[in-house]
Amino acid sequence: MVASSPPVTVQTLLRARAESLSLGLELVAGARGLGRAITSPYVLKTGLALAGFDAYLQEGRVLVFGASEVGYLNGLEPAGRAASLARVMGRPIPCVMVTDGQALPPEVVEEAERAGVPLLTTPVPTPIAIARLTGFLEDILAERTIVHAVLMDILGLGVLIVGESGIGKSECALDLVLRGHRLVADDTVEIRRRAESVLIGACPEFTRHHMEIRGLGILNIRDLFGVASTRTSKRIEFVVQLERWESGREYERLGLDDQHFEILGLRVPMNRMPVAPGRSIANLVEVAARNQLLRARGHHAARKLADRLQQHLHDEDAGAAEPDESAERESD
Repeated sequence: MVASSPPVTVQTLLRARAESLSLGLELVAGARGLGRAITSPYVLKTGLALAGFDAYLQEGRVLVFGASEVGYLNGLEPAGRAASLARVMGRPIPCVMVTDGQALPPEVVEEAERAGVPLLTTPVPTPIAIARLTGFLEDILAERTIVHAVLMDILGLGVLIVGESGIGKSECALDLVLRGHRLVADDTVEIRRRAESVLIGACPEFTRHHMEIRGLGILNIRDLFGVASTRTSKRIEFVVQLERWESGREYERLGLDDQHFEILGLRVPMNRMPVAPGRSIANLVEVAARNQLLRARGHHAARKLADRLQQHLHDEDAGAAEPDESAERESD
């Protein structure tokens, strides 16, 4: 697995589909800076920068002008306004976004054009615009990787099935679809990391809803089983690693030890599943998913049984250590 983060430019914002960003952005000035890179999903909204405290403007973060910033600029003399804007536009910011469709003083357009800083406007109010832009950038800037695996939605749990080629991942996934579970991706899973602890898996758009089964060829799962049999993405919360059965090898019998699979620096709970003739892998994967759901709710069957056994042994030892009162009375 090779992790990567795609480059994002101001041009990316302008070309974003309406359903992805929904800001109705328009370029007012600074077209030659459309190639400037956006490296952080967190925007800057600091009116103090216009008042001279521009050292806090960080490279790679979109600067937002809301009502307070535009109001401050309108209160300045033209010369002071131009000087303030020149100082801000000279910082290594990718672009400036003006919210709420506000009318701008002419100096804003002039300084943006002079400095080559893209000036974007949106009719969307400031809080909503910031929320939408942050969500869009968090998604598109997320660290990501591609894994050879199958991703299923089993009872609401995102289960990533990994294993060597030809071991039966797709056949297992098809059996799970027949049981009413949902396919997210077959063979190639695109995984991106969001926030600090969230992994989202999806299928490349070109192969979405499709599955390859040896002996059958390419199948369109949605066409065969309906729209409820697939979904476009799912949070990955559990991994099942399929391994070929090896005679004489020791396998987990009790399930007391927690195992993990690392993806993009995050550890995901994992079960190793030996594959052998006669074993119903789909049955075992479904039960493993159910068991993981119980564990997430604090119900760990193996540990509860071990605790009961430990308590039973403790009680037996305590009973053996107590003196026999009837024997003492007879001796008296």
